[in-house]
Amino acid sequence: MDDIREIPPRDRDLRTARMTEEAEALFAVLRQSASETVVPAIETMVRDAPDAALCRINAIKFAAERGLDEEAVIAAFLHAARLGIFELSWNVVCPGCGGVLGEGETLKTVGHDDYVCALCASGYEPSLDQMVEVTFTVSRRVRRIAAHDPHELPFTEFFRQVFWASAMDLPAELGAVIDSLTLDTLELPGHEKAQLSLQLPAEFLIVFEPATHAAQFIDVKGEPTRERQNLSLVFNNLRSPTGTVVMRPGPLRLSLENRTETRVLPAIWIAGHALHELLGRRRPFLTAKRLLTNQTFRDIYRTDTIDVDQRLNITSLTFLFTDLKGSTELYHRVGDLVAFDMVRAHFRVLNEIVAAEAGAVVKTIGDAVMATFPTPDRAVAAALRIREAMRALNAERGGEDLLLKIGIHEGPCLAVVLNDRQDYFGQTVNIASRVQGLAASRAIYATGPVVDHPQTANFLVASGLRPVPQHRELRGIPEAVPVYEIP
Repeated sequence: MDDIREIPPRDRDLRTARMTEEAEALFAVLRQSASETVVPAIETMVRDAPDAALCRINAIKFAAERGLDEEAVIAAFLHAARLGIFELSWNVVCPGCGGVLGEGETLKTVGHDDYVCALCASGYEPSLDQMVEVTFTVSRRVRRIAAHDPHELPFTEFFRQVFWASAMDLPAELGAVIDSLTLDTLELPGHEKAQLSLQLPAEFLIVFEPATHAAQFIDVKGEPTRERQNLSLVFNNLRSPTGTVVMRPGPLRLSLENRTETRVLPAIWIAGHALHELLGRRRPFLTAKRLLTNQTFRDIYRTDTIDVDQRLNITSLTFLFTDLKGSTELYHRVGDLVAFDMVRAHFRVLNEIVAAEAGAVVKTIGDAVMATFPTPDRAVAAALRIREAMRALNAERGGEDLLLKIGIHEGPCLAVVLNDRQDYFGQTVNIASRVQGLAASRAIYATGPVVDHPQTANFLVASGLRPVPQHRELRGIPEAVPVYEIP
């Protein structure tokens, strides 16, 4: 298999000079809005990294490799994308093989219907926490890379940089791995035909084409034959179900026709242990769910997220609701001006703590706040910090005016647009709100899914806290719900 051509030193110097001249002003602006430890790392990568490292950058991997804070890295990449240093991409990822089934510049491109993977011969309903990744590719205005012209990439690099997602932990020697499971491959230009002649082993084979995401299974079994067998395949831009043909070990003439405008890269793979091991390699990645619960993303992109008619599934999201107890009496007691300053200070503290715990404030409703977190433990950590921050604010003012009630619940929901902003809908949201309504002043109430979460349990033990179980009736919920008060 081919590998990316090494850039001669002179050409590399010219490329770097062009990149520096065009990008310096953008990075100067980025340094004003993002972490002072993260921006230099990003700038060094854009300047010095090989082309492949600048295509579909995995922000979580970037942070881990450099020992940087994940939230600071995500925020820096978001600011950089908004400035035009990177192109942000939302990719629907097949949970079976790690291939990208669809991509777009915004989440609006993710559809409601199942995405079908020809390689896996399976359909999947997209969920924002399992199947949609967010990646960053360096912009053409900053530096030209090979992946900006994907149909000129060598065979192996097309798979590495275009077909497979950033969630794949691909080996450095990917070409050798693919060679070991490939019987033959071909680069077929647009609107051309070709034939391949090969000997079929007694194996289960897959003819796979990554550009059109087309596949044909060949189950080779039975007595060997000397008679030539024939199979014809047409590649177009229509997604069709993956079929299976049964053939005998022996000679095959494979006729291929490309009816698209660009080249295709059909390969015949042995679907054995080597392929399954390759497709099973995974690494953590930046999910759409995590980005939607990121305060920097909500602040920068605001309503430019999903369409009003979209209903996108999230299988697990944690909601935290807060409300000030006795806020009406507070306004009456200290006056509108003083009360307003106190409530504004309370909102500022909540926003800072929520963002620091990888969450985002979705909306405020009067004196109440609705926030989301990617995992229950971050919500519980935020709740405890918020409670202590309110005590500190009260101590500063020499009173007990800011008494906060907090409720937390975790579960599935829908990401939607309500009242011209990105919001969430479903029973999980309702229960979280009702649980907050149970709390007395300074109380934190959480449901079983929150407290029983392994990371939450470990966090509470480390904090020396033992939740007190209760069974409470929630308005609109037919059965009693197990809830816990966190002392």
